[in-house]
Amino acid sequence: MLRPLTEKRVRDALGTIMNPVTGGDVVSSGIVESVAIKDGDVTVILAIDPRTLDAMEAVGKECEGAVAKLSGVKSVRIALTAHRAEPAREPSMPRGAVPPPKPPAPQPLNGVRKIVAVASGKGGVGKSTTSVNLALALKQRGLKVAVLDADIYGPSIPKMLGAGGRPDFTPDDRIRPVVSHGIKAISMGHLVPEDRATIWRGPMVIGAIQQLLGGVAWDEDGGVDVLVVDLPPGTGDAQLSLVQTVPVDGAVLVSTPQDIALIDARKAYDMFDQIGIRVLGMVENMSQFTCPDCGSTHDIFGHGGAIAAAKEKGIAILGQVPLDPAIMRQGEQGLPIVIAAPDSAIAQAYLAMADRIMIDLAVAPADQ
Repeated sequence: MLRPLTEKRVRDALGTIMNPVTGGDVVSSGIVESVAIKDGDVTVILAIDPRTLDAMEAVGKECEGAVAKLSGVKSVRIALTAHRAEPAREPSMPRGAVPPPKPPAPQPLNGVRKIVAVASGKGGVGKSTTSVNLALALKQRGLKVAVLDADIYGPSIPKMLGAGGRPDFTPDDRIRPVVSHGIKAISMGHLVPEDRATIWRGPMVIGAIQQLLGGVAWDEDGGVDVLVVDLPPGTGDAQLSLVQTVPVDGAVLVSTPQDIALIDARKAYDMFDQIGIRVLGMVENMSQFTCPDCGSTHDIFGHGGAIAAAKEKGIAILGQVPLDPAIMRQGEQGLPIVIAAPDSAIAQAYLAMADRIMIDLAVAPADQ
């Protein structure tokens, strides 16, 4: 009779693998954050210091091999996620010294009811695609919506929305957003030629973000209910400039299932957590690919990793979006999937995300 597959057996197997960072085994060193078992499929999450990623990837392979030897195991998935370091203490002020002035508190934008940041720690995970389709889904639910492309170096929103024209200016010299598919949009891509590189240092990036936020006529034609901000990858100047300039009502994290993307998504979560901004949920993008010829499903980038990471942190799951060439193709044509195929399963996934976010933000169309 086969022994039942239990978490204790999995942890015992993991206890035979050495952690090269601490010198002990991976269990006693405290990096095993969770063990999940379902129908013989085992998922283990190891919380590591991102600086030790190279060494710990080999440890992950050893853990996978050890667990795979257990009877009753059908598959093993080892996910490496980055733990949050303790915040550094601020140095004490010398006696009699005058502390520096605190930065001004974020100020609301005229004509904007709610601000949602769409973020990822890593590039290439479909964040801009998520921003555009989520904005259009909110529009379909009856809201007035705008998109701000905060990726100064690689703006893509104008092309995705088919809105590449240059904006006009109001009589008081504010930028008038470009309107496409019924939503307002502004981007450095509207202000700088498409083939020209933006070679700016940090202070110039901060100034550009502040100008795109405060120098735009969001309040024209009755303003907007939700401003979706498409942030660049990482946790740098653009992100900090946004949260220090305006009050952000919530953040949406986007990740693909593979482990390295999850480490970066974890950093994005930690950033919002440290600055007190609520994370509304996580979107797992490119979760599966269904072959159009044979109908078989393939986990090209793994599957469920972002879901497991979100559950570990208590983050809501907003949805899983498959890897589908139609999403890329429609985005290239300036006709996002929510507009091009509103009845498709993918469009319905974005609409479901919009419903969740509207409930979380307590925002509804003005006529309701």
